[in-house]
Amino acid sequence: MPTYLTEIYRFRGFILGSVKREFASRYRNSMLGASWLVLQPLAQILVYTLIFANVMRTRMAGVESTFGYSIYLCAGVLTWGLFTEIVGRCQNMFIDNANLLKKLSFPRIALPVTVVLSACAGFAIIFGLFTGFLVISGNFPGLVYFWLIPVLLVQLIFAVGLGMNLGVLNVFFRDVGQLFMIVLQFWFWLTPIVYPLSTLPAWAQKLVLLNPMTPITLAYQGILVHGTAPSWHRIGAVLVLGLLLCWSGLLLFRKRAGEIVDEL
Repeated sequence: MPTYLTEIYRFRGFILGSVKREFASRYRNSMLGASWLVLQPLAQILVYTLIFANVMRTRMAGVESTFGYSIYLCAGVLTWGLFTEIVGRCQNMFIDNANLLKKLSFPRIALPVTVVLSACAGFAIIFGLFTGFLVISGNFPGLVYFWLIPVLLVQLIFAVGLGMNLGVLNVFFRDVGQLFMIVLQFWFWLTPIVYPLSTLPAWAQKLVLLNPMTPITLAYQGILVHGTAPSWHRIGAVLVLGLLLCWSGLLLFRKRAGEIVDEL
């Protein structure tokens, strides 16, 4: 691990340059350019608010705010989007950068770091807008809001650990990437993003609680909708799982690093 941290620090310029190039290339040929960074998430938040708070007048049990369900939905959807972006891009990072890996010599560990920084930069913009909405609409939860930081760190560790394992496996077994896209569709509905966990029967709640993304999602929703602190023992279990995945991902990566370029 210290070796990887040293390499990340030595190649910090390369990593930050890669993140900037990703942002630049994403909007290079569009007329509005980087404005889409703001317009797309803003549209998403407005759609959820208009449809569920005004058109459908959906209310959550025990929540007085008109925007309760919209906030609940945004909290789940936005953070789920961060998770799927990191895992999805990590599983293809070696394949997508095959030419770069063959032409340049740089530590391979720079690729997942670039993915995480790029995803977090986009997430910071969209979540910043969402936070602005909470403040303007009078739904900002107060100091409990800052519990989001450790929850976010645990989510990143879990996503990177899972993504690194899938990224290495996907180089040698291309079905892994295709299969995981199908798994994600079921995983979304097994996570209480659209529906409150309490609406499920008891046996289904036990099943959904086995999903490591459930404690993470419930923590975001609890903080932003109810203003309550997360269930730390459940978050701690996800942290342990995430660390184990990071350890196995690094082990797998170190064992197969020399074969990845040949396989590509």
